Amino acid sequence: MTQTGHLPHTDRLAAPLAPVVRRMRALRADLPARDGIAVFNRVYLEVTEEIARLLGHGAFADPRASATLDVLFAGRYLAAVDAASAGRRPPACWRPLFQYRRHPGVHPLQFALAGINAHIGHDLTIAVVDACRELGAGPAALERDFERVGDTLAALEERIREELMPGPDLLEVADPLTHLLACWSLERARDAAWSEAKVLWHLRELPGLAREFTDRLDAGVGLVNRCLLTPLSLPY
Repeated sequence: MTQTGHLPHTDRLAAPLAPVVRRMRALRADLPARDGIAVFNRVYLEVTEEIARLLGHGAFADPRASATLDVLFAGRYLAAVDAASAGRRPPACWRPLFQYRRHPGVHPLQFALAGINAHIGHDLTIAVVDACRELGAGPAALERDFERVGDTLAALEERIREELMPGPDLLEVADPLTHLLACWSLERARDAAWSEAKVLWHLRELPGLAREFTDRLDAGVGLVNRCLLTPLSLPY
């Protein structure tokens, strides 16, 4: 604390993410560990805590823009959780994960990647545009920090794969989980999200077309998640 009783500037930067972190920690405490939402929530909590730490240490080019994007981004996941808890339909990209969250034939790594796919493939695109509107700037203003967040996600994805892989037998080409994992790439999903955000930003003056674009994006990501969550032969 400074002599005036205010937090130092670098500590204040992470403050916007504090409510998000608290909510994810509460979900971690409430949900059974094997629940598919709980698996993704643990992953996303790690990401969010790391982003908050980086914000607090001034690692982003525009801390205000980064915090705005991260809060709006996380809010879409939490809104999907709230919708499902209230008996409402979450976005199509999230529905497979909520539907299969307790399936014994779905591996935890599938749950983690399906959540990441829903969040990156759909939510990130929308969050970038929402952040641009709130900040009064185009996507170019967020590009450097978008890449910084992407680098953090990539590092965590590698660790997640290592932690959740069931064993060395997964190296067999014929293994169904090996096949599923090889079909998806965080880097490609992130690049697509950025391109789609730029397209959606240019459609902001055409609300009907923008709505059709986001609806189709939502449905397409949901279809990929149904594939990622294909139950395997043995319960895990």
